[in-house]
Amino acid sequence: MQISYFHTSECVPAVRPVAEGGPDAAVVIDVLRATTTIAWSLENGAEAIQAFADLGELDATAAAWPAERRLRAGERGGKRVDGYDLGNSPLAVTPELVGGKRIFMSTTNGTRSLEAVKAVPLLVTACLPNRTAVARRLIERDCRQVWIVGSGWEGDYSLEDSLAAGAVVSAALELAVSPHVGVRCANDEALAALALWQQWHTDTETCLRAASHGQRLIGIGNHDVDFACCAAVDNLTIVPTQTSPGVLQGA
Repeated sequence: MQISYFHTSECVPAVRPVAEGGPDAAVVIDVLRATTTIAWSLENGAEAIQAFADLGELDATAAAWPAERRLRAGERGGKRVDGYDLGNSPLAVTPELVGGKRIFMSTTNGTRSLEAVKAVPLLVTACLPNRTAVARRLIERDCRQVWIVGSGWEGDYSLEDSLAAGAVVSAALELAVSPHVGVRCANDEALAALALWQQWHTDTETCLRAASHGQRLIGIGNHDVDFACCAAVDNLTIVPTQTSPGVLQGA
């Protein structure tokens, strides 16, 4: 398995078919907070997450869904979009609220990364809580070329997404015990992400808080519970997986 890391959607090459050397799996990461929220939404019983880069498209699609079975989640600049049911907090997606419902979601950065790789045959999302579950899925599916895509912040590098990318790479290396399964970093970005994880793996919350987006959230208000949730490691086994374009379901 060769793992490449691209720190924002803008860095992702055009997706080619697997037969032409394209990836057979993609892992999208937005630690603070979209992919953490997606994982907890599905863990707590949401029927699916349908992701949109554009709010207008989200509204039009959600309007065609039965009102009692839908929630709209919108975040821009770290804050909930006015009039939406949810913002981007993993603590808000309680079983009582999201159980059995489809969440129509658009965030500042994460949903753009999902759009960039939606044509890849296996598309999953990762966060620190499910990083080992994601790595196990990649190995079980015998993936050969994996692209990990961070979300960054409006096109800029993100420390916390790179930390989680390194966490997934590390888990894959730990799980690849068979002599027939080899895992290697296919670009320098993946190797640097692995080194970042090795530096911070015992103190993930400090890393998230020190990151520029962590500082942005601190400036907006009290997000202590979100930081603790997003920094937790390996407390989820769910792997959000694209089942149709833009639609993620638990697996």
